Amino acid sequence: MELKEQLNNTQTRVANTIANYFARTLDTDDTIKEATFYSINNGGKRLRPFLVYATGQMLGAHLADLDIVAAAIECIHSYSLVHDDLPAMDDDELRRGKPTCHIAFNEAQAILAGDALQTIAFELLSEHTFKVPMAQQVKMLNTLAKASGIEGMIGGQALDLAATNRLVTLDELERIHKLKTGALLGASIELGALCATDVKPSTHQALQRYAQNIGLAFQVQDDILDIEGDTLSLGKPQGSDIENNKSTYPALLGLDGAKSKAQALINDAIAALEEIDEDTAVLADLAHYIIERKY
Repeated sequence: MELKEQLNNTQTRVANTIANYFARTLDTDDTIKEATFYSINNGGKRLRPFLVYATGQMLGAHLADLDIVAAAIECIHSYSLVHDDLPAMDDDELRRGKPTCHIAFNEAQAILAGDALQTIAFELLSEHTFKVPMAQQVKMLNTLAKASGIEGMIGGQALDLAATNRLVTLDELERIHKLKTGALLGASIELGALCATDVKPSTHQALQRYAQNIGLAFQVQDDILDIEGDTLSLGKPQGSDIENNKSTYPALLGLDGAKSKAQALINDAIAALEEIDEDTAVLADLAHYIIERKY
């Protein structure tokens, strides 16, 4: 199966899981429910859920368990985008080719929608429908909380905001994106692995090395596309990093240097996969896609 088809399948499965959740939840204020569903259901590549499925299926996890984990991960990612887009942060009006949540609704509803998506993630993960042992379920909750909290995504966003309007070093930039982008990508792989049983420690270590590399490569490519891409393809304003005075890999390394950096990271990610006994072809294909994509 081609990678594009697999990504499409992931998008469909995640959409169905989210739709099922909203269909069975109690009625609440129509506007907040609409804003929340709008924010989780407005497209996107679904790379994080894809990593959940690719890792879990490679290791023999149950697909129904992976559905729940993939949806939870996407809820966290979507909530972070809703809040990142707010005027107090990145002040973006376009996300995935559509008006951002605070533009489509208002700032208050966007804040609440983001909050709701965060809590939905932990609600999904704590439901007693997993076939995995309870200890692994608890570890999933802890892993996702750390990856999305002050030790991960939120910490990275805080560092990113603090770095606005000043040139940071390469080490500082990598720290920002290891937390802001890499932590949740790593959690996607870790949670997919936790849905399986009897996974060797060496496999966990190799997968984390893979995740760290593709996480940074993803951000480097995003920075490149902010220069070489266009608003229509990107689904968000092209050149926004420059407009917002943000430090980027091309700014520090030059455009060619940034491209070389991305390729080196992917090479190391592929090398990490070679240490795993299972068939890692899907994860290898995704690694190449990350720096070949145009949006």
